[in-house]
Amino acid sequence: MALFSFYNVRKPRQFEHKPIYWDPHKEAMEKRIQTVKQEIGLEVPTEDYKPQIKGTFIEGTSHLKKSTEKGYNSRSRTYKNIKLLLAAAILGGVLWYLFM
Repeated sequence: MALFSFYNVRKPRQFEHKPIYWDPHKEAMEKRIQTVKQEIGLEVPTEDYKPQIKGTFIEGTSHLKKSTEKGYNSRSRTYKNIKLLLAAAILGGVLWYLFM
């Protein structure tokens, strides 16, 4: 029954992703064209653009939307959980002391 051996341990296969349609020359050329257009003034620079996606997931779910309307955030939920665990530990200690 040689199901496990210390001598011939196989290494797991490594993940190797090779992009099929990536052309570094084309990408570099598009970047150069974009920088030249920005220098000339034909195109507005897009590097400073930040999409406004913060909070869109919360708006899509009803239970998270209700909790944010009440003023709860992740920090207050964490403190509530810690208080609950502390109360349960104290109650458990008191019960253990009374019955032992």
